[in-house]
Amino acid sequence: MTDTGKSTATSPHQPETRRKPTLSREDWNTRYRATDSLWGAKPTRAFVAEVEDLAPGRALDLGAGQGRNALWLAERGWNVRALDLSDVAIDRARQAADTLGLSDRFEAKAVDLRIHVPEARRYDLVAMIYFHIPAADLAPVLKRAAAAVAEGGTFLLVGHDLSNLTEGYGGPQSPNFLYTAQQVADAIGEELKVERAERIARPVSTDAGERTAYDCLVRAHRR
Repeated sequence: MTDTGKSTATSPHQPETRRKPTLSREDWNTRYRATDSLWGAKPTRAFVAEVEDLAPGRALDLGAGQGRNALWLAERGWNVRALDLSDVAIDRARQAADTLGLSDRFEAKAVDLRIHVPEARRYDLVAMIYFHIPAADLAPVLKRAAAAVAEGGTFLLVGHDLSNLTEGYGGPQSPNFLYTAQQVADAIGEELKVERAERIARPVSTDAGERTAYDCLVRAHRR
């Protein structure tokens, strides 16, 4: 899910890497073992734009992968908890934190977020960046994520928009794993005050030229 403007051999925005979405830990471990950096090392562009002005505090990154966004936060003084299904990804996130000297404010753990319950009202930032599971499982995860936002805290989700399947480039190729900003806002709206819920365009550079992917972005805060 790299969005640095350059395609890589492991980017899901290349046609040959579009594969059926999976929920299997071993499938994800296999994908991570196949390359040193599945999504790239740089943080997600839209994520940075939305959180770079926030004062550091406690952050929870749900579906953190190898920790590219979580590590970026830790480098800027945040105390970060990074969670992901893949043991391989989490081990690499820990190793990166050690290498960067961030272990004192970086925790990473492999969990199944479909059943994991984060601490309520604990985090100044809760991020879900390209987190995609079946629609039937998503709403409860969103509600628990919203409940984890502390007073004055921020919730941020960036994901592949449902419209990307037919109008955009790359991303999951099953509508059951995609969603819209409005669907996310509806799921968290009773818990948080939604500030933004919209579709955004993201340029993707490929060998065939620049393409456009469509993401949904939802930002909310604790009232």
